[in-house]
Amino acid sequence: MEVEFEAALRLWDARKHDSWTFADLPTDVADEIADAAEGVSRGFGSVRVEVTIGTTTWRTSIFPGAETYVLPLKAAVRRKESIEAGDVARIRLRLVDLP
Repeated sequence: MEVEFEAALRLWDARKHDSWTFADLPTDVADEIADAAEGVSRGFGSVRVEVTIGTTTWRTSIFPGAETYVLPLKAAVRRKESIEAGDVARIRLRLVDLP
């Protein structure tokens, strides 16, 4: 399964010394993924994905949040693609554990 969407990047400052940047998946996309990933989710309900933003592709996991899945965006990707919290990114996401 592969989806493409735009999402605003947001900062999460839950820990004093760490800042994490996330993109919230649109709820309709999250619903599709939840249905498709039933039975293949991992710890904490995470789902392994391959993500592409711009020219950068990497593997990570999405995690269930309060209302939708959240995608963590590591600093190396943000630097390479010149994006930061507050920007909107075009994201292509592919589930990797589906048969």
